[in-house]
Amino acid sequence: MKHLPLLFILSFAFTFNVSAQKKKEQDQKAIKAMCGCYEVSFNFAETFQYSEDSTYVASKTKHDKGLEWVQLVADDKDKIAMQHLLIVGSKEQPYIVKHWRQDWEFENTNLYEFNHDNKWTFVNLPKKEVKGQWTQKVFQVDDSPRYEGSATWVHVDGKSYWESTTAAPLPRREYTKRSDYNVTLRTNRHEIVESGWIHDQDNDKIIRQDAKDDVLLAQEKGYNTYVKVEDSKCIAAQEFWAKEQAKWALVRTKWDEVFARNQDLILEEKVDNKVLFKYLFDKEKYQTAEEINPLIESFVKK
Repeated sequence: MKHLPLLFILSFAFTFNVSAQKKKEQDQKAIKAMCGCYEVSFNFAETFQYSEDSTYVASKTKHDKGLEWVQLVADDKDKIAMQHLLIVGSKEQPYIVKHWRQDWEFENTNLYEFNHDNKWTFVNLPKKEVKGQWTQKVFQVDDSPRYEGSATWVHVDGKSYWESTTAAPLPRREYTKRSDYNVTLRTNRHEIVESGWIHDQDNDKIIRQDAKDDVLLAQEKGYNTYVKVEDSKCIAAQEFWAKEQAKWALVRTKWDEVFARNQDLILEEKVDNKVLFKYLFDKEKYQTAEEINPLIESFVKK
């Protein structure tokens, strides 16, 4: 009889571990369900304004459509990485744009949280705080950091979704047009649905200055739908990636080395009056580590 408590504990531990493993497998399945060929609808609308300036002009409502291939580039025990490739132009002459990338890391404790003005703060979280969670790390088109957030995938009532709130730089649709705010506080919800998946966003437009409280300028709603279509519709993107993947693996490796320094990160906006992606998108140059590594390093402020 004296062994019953120990047997009970061992049985409970075994059941808990099996349940946790099944949950993780559910998570992995949901994340990888975002891969494939999608007809995408991008929708953004400014909902509320809080500016005291009577001349304030809200951002225009945006509706765009596109075809996007989401390529699985890493599928390890605790990491899944996916590269988004946007297909533009005609069916006869498609042009491929290397779009954003999202990495998912299980029970990750190291995050780079966006602060403001091209600064990211390195944060080390306690293991207990990220138990069972996945960090989504989102990267720019040049694989430089964008934003990161950690949360738990939820599978309930036939739904699978993940939701996190974190600070981010201005989106491309805004930073070339607006300079009256410098941080987007994003609530991102990724939900897997029968037709594909939904990227649902509730965003705060924030004015952030050192040693001052954040100022809320406006809010916006984002609702992007990814409707799955036959993979053959995205063959041009698949062929593009087959040619380009070796180069971008070198780029990711260099950035991984930068991130592994585990310290606050400040990036130059431009070097020699040119942004990083314009260097890396060059079809002739920056094909080797010897060219890529010093280029990326030149954008990292010491």
